[in-house]
Amino acid sequence: MPLAPAALLFLGGLCLSQSTRTQQQTLSKPVIWAKPSFMIPKGHPAVIWCQGPHQAVEYQLLFEGGLSALGRPKSPGSVNRAKFSVQAMNSNTAGQYQCLYRSGERWSQPSDPLDLVVTGLYDTPALSVQPRPEVTSGENVTFSCRLETATSMFFLLKEGRSSRPQHGYGTMQAEFPMGPVTRAHGGTYRCFGSYNKHAWSFPSEPVKLLVKGDGGDTTFAPTEHTSSPDGWDPYVLTVDTPIQKEPDLWDHTGQNLLRMGIAFLVLVALVGLLIEDCLHRKRRQDRTHGASSRGCRRRPRAQSPLEK
Repeated sequence: MPLAPAALLFLGGLCLSQSTRTQQQTLSKPVIWAKPSFMIPKGHPAVIWCQGPHQAVEYQLLFEGGLSALGRPKSPGSVNRAKFSVQAMNSNTAGQYQCLYRSGERWSQPSDPLDLVVTGLYDTPALSVQPRPEVTSGENVTFSCRLETATSMFFLLKEGRSSRPQHGYGTMQAEFPMGPVTRAHGGTYRCFGSYNKHAWSFPSEPVKLLVKGDGGDTTFAPTEHTSSPDGWDPYVLTVDTPIQKEPDLWDHTGQNLLRMGIAFLVLVALVGLLIEDCLHRKRRQDRTHGASSRGCRRRPRAQSPLEK
C-alpha cells in the first residue's frame, strides 16, 4: 500500500516546516514608558517600565545601546512588566533607553526608544508670541524662545500635547512658526533651551495662545488630551500612556497552539493509516505463507510390486 510512505513524508515535511517557522519567528517588541513623565527635574526620581507578554521571564534595560540593568516581573498578574528605578535624575542618567524581554531561550526585539530628559540645568528662557497672544482662526503666529546663556537647541511644548515637542536651533533664540491656526492650537505653551536633546533648561514662564473664531479644519491640528487642572505641570506633560495589552504580543501563542493541535491530529491519522497498512501486509504474507506450505507438503510414496 503506497499511501504510508507518502503520508510519512508529508508528516516529516509538516513537522520540519513547523519547527522552521517556530525558530524563525521573532518575538514582538515590548512597550517602554517613564513615570511620572519623560521630563524629570534634576535630582528627582523616575521609574522606567517595560511591559511584555505573559511568557516574558526576564527583562533587560538598555541605556544608549548598552546593558544598564536586568529585571524580572514582580508578580505573575494580568500584566507582565518590570520596573527600573532612577533614584535622582541628572545629566548622566538622561538619554535614550530601550528594553527587551526573554521568553524561553530567545530574546525579543528592542522596544521603541524612550528619550528621558532632565530639566533645570540652565537658566530660564523667555517665551513670546507674535503678532499677539490673541488671534483669529486662520492667522499665522510665531513663538520666539530666547535664552541669554548661549545654547544650540530650543524646544517648544504645549501643555497636554501628546506628540513630541517641536525643536529649533539658534545660538540665543529660536523661532517656531505656526499656522494657519485653528481653535485647536489654543492653549498654554512653554519653551526650554538645551545643549543636547536630553539636557534642558528650566521651563519658561507660560504663554497662553487664544484663538477666536470657528473651529475650522483641525485635521492637522495638534492632538489633545486632558491636561492637569492645576495648569502647567512638567510631571504630567506628554506622559507616555502604558499599553495594557499589545495584540501582537499575544497572537503568536494562540497560532502556535493551533498549529500544534493540527499537527497532532494529522500525526494520529497517519499513525492509524500506518498501523492499518502493516496489518494488511501481515495478513497478505500469512496467506502467501500458508499456500506455500500446502504446496510443499510431501505426497505419500506409491508401493512397488515387490513390496506388496
